[in-house]
Amino acid sequence: MRYVLWALLAVFVLLIGSVLHYTLPQHDIVRVVNTEVRRVDFGANSIFWGTAGSGDAVGTINRDIPFIEAIRPNGKPIVYRNEDTGWGWPPYFKFDSANLQAITRDLVSTQAEPRWVEVRHYGWRNEWFSIFPNAVSVRPVTGPDAKAMNWFNILFFVVLAGVVFWLWRVWRRFRARRIEPMVDELHDASEEARGRLRGFWRRITGR
Repeated sequence: MRYVLWALLAVFVLLIGSVLHYTLPQHDIVRVVNTEVRRVDFGANSIFWGTAGSGDAVGTINRDIPFIEAIRPNGKPIVYRNEDTGWGWPPYFKFDSANLQAITRDLVSTQAEPRWVEVRHYGWRNEWFSIFPNAVSVRPVTGPDAKAMNWFNILFFVVLAGVVFWLWRVWRRFRARRIEPMVDELHDASEEARGRLRGFWRRITGR
């Protein structure tokens, strides 16, 4: 039973970790090489695409999606989508994807004359399932070695650790005040019942 509980706990932690890793902001230093708009037909990966923009028709099976193509400092390509999140999940409240596309288009550079930018995004890139991270903001940086401190994630995990510690303390107090006395009472009652059964058995057997 203990192994089953540990397995369920591991699955729960993995699930929560995956949701946080997908949702929390990440920062990439890249060189933008192109921006374009593609017509995308949504399929099995539709849950990884954003909702329709404010004022656009909803419930459509395809939509024009802006994309940002970039190159990392190590030469590997990375492609971002640029969709509004609106009032939905995750709660980035992004409504300016058109403006972001214009800003990014102005930052396109060549290998000979690179202009490095920091792309703040969430989500994953998976070639097998055509999943793209969603760019939230783009800003110029000094070079490919620029470092971005992700203060939001630091603050989030500090608060999360505080909440988990508080819940653990509440659970310990609840267990000490309510559960452990009940367990002790049940244990005492079972011992008393066992003593009575032994006495009854001795009386009827004479042992």
